[in-house]
Amino acid sequence: MTAAWGPDSIHKDMRTWIRELDAAGELIRIDKPVDPLTQMGSLLYQSREKALLFENLAHGWRSLGQAPANFRHAALAFGAPQEEVVPLIAQRMGKLIAPQRVEYGPVKEVKLRQGEFDLTQLPVHVAGRLDGGPVIGSGLVVTKDPDTGQRNLSFHRLQIKGPDKSGILLVPRHTWKNYQKYQARNEPMPVAIMIGHHPLYYMAAATTAAYGLDEFEIAGGYLGAPVPLVKCETVDLEVPANAELVLEGFIPPHVREDEGPFSEFQDYYATGTGKNPVVNYTCMTRRHDAIFKNLQNGSEMEGCVFHKLPMSATIFRRLKDVGGGPNLHNVMILPGIFALVVQMTPRAYGEAKNLLLAALASEYQHPKIAIAVDADVDIFNPNEVLWAITTRVDPDKDVVIIPGTHNHAMDASLQELGAPGTGLWQRFGSKMLIDATAPPPADAAARANFERIRPLNPQLRLEDFAAAGSMDIVRALSPQFFGSRLLGR
Repeated sequence: MTAAWGPDSIHKDMRTWIRELDAAGELIRIDKPVDPLTQMGSLLYQSREKALLFENLAHGWRSLGQAPANFRHAALAFGAPQEEVVPLIAQRMGKLIAPQRVEYGPVKEVKLRQGEFDLTQLPVHVAGRLDGGPVIGSGLVVTKDPDTGQRNLSFHRLQIKGPDKSGILLVPRHTWKNYQKYQARNEPMPVAIMIGHHPLYYMAAATTAAYGLDEFEIAGGYLGAPVPLVKCETVDLEVPANAELVLEGFIPPHVREDEGPFSEFQDYYATGTGKNPVVNYTCMTRRHDAIFKNLQNGSEMEGCVFHKLPMSATIFRRLKDVGGGPNLHNVMILPGIFALVVQMTPRAYGEAKNLLLAALASEYQHPKIAIAVDADVDIFNPNEVLWAITTRVDPDKDVVIIPGTHNHAMDASLQELGAPGTGLWQRFGSKMLIDATAPPPADAAARANFERIRPLNPQLRLEDFAAAGSMDIVRALSPQFFGSRLLGR
């Protein structure tokens, strides 16, 4: 399947994405009234297969959520089969395209200054029952390094605190680094927050690269065309011209307020809650009929999907040259985001451990567990990954624990040092690698012991033999089951 990639990609936005989902039968329209504060989170949480478009919200709003709801949707956004999309993204990461400044775009159709807009009237939803309040999870925050002017685009949760104020969680990464520079000058940091666009913009924001690399250039590479940017009204920043909505404002230095709890990507509330910075908003620009983007967090929800693909592709890109070029097939981030599986065919004993070490020391702070499996293991089926661990691992030889490592600040299972909103905040713990590969093909006799069972005549299908009265049951069966790839599906 050839991905659509070229000049027309510049026109991709949330509207084209909704049409694409609808055409693929992946969109459910919700025409009954829904309360974002009490009902929307539950509906989003249970819709892991389809996107939801809420068409009857208060104050005339519509809202899109769970789009992408899963890995299949994410592959659709890139125009590739799910088995091929991670290597495809890894390839496009090397083809940065600079953004293009334009004078006007749909996001400028309505301009509202402070006092003319009210954040509490946006259809921002409450994701979980212990959340501290409604939180914008879909806001992509644009900031600049005050020394170099280099732009950064990243995800940050924004807890609504009033008509023109929110909290913000700054995990110790690039935006936090920019904020520390402004804070050292005792100056407020300008921010522009984009809400609602094509998922490839969100994938770019979730791509961790070197500090100083503009994520809009990554988005251009993903799209195959320059991202069109327009100037903000009240801050010296640029935002995508065809976004749905943009909030402009400032993060004041040294100000901290209670923020959280929030339903985070690991499926816990625990992390990040505390004294965090705030954002004071000065302007809202939007389309005249803007569609709000709500993002439900939790393990294997939309928030995780946005991070899993670029993280998998970044690590794939790192591993493809380890040791002179391994026989690497794929990489997939596992539920919870803190673990990954590397699909490969080892050329020699011990090579899997080399790749796993590189994966654990990647651009991302998240991975603490890395697992290697062979090409016959379906890495999109967690049962097969667990099977490989239980049948191909000698714990004494194939499991290695590395103590005393720096880990992601949001991993609640590890020791927390410092606190959110401070420079020391981190998690201090360990990492583990598991080599669940079979012996290398060069040792044919040993590898033969791990030949998987395959049935006779794998081309046969249940639907060709089932009684007519059972066909509805057969059609409802999941195409994914243990060993389904061995039948050539």
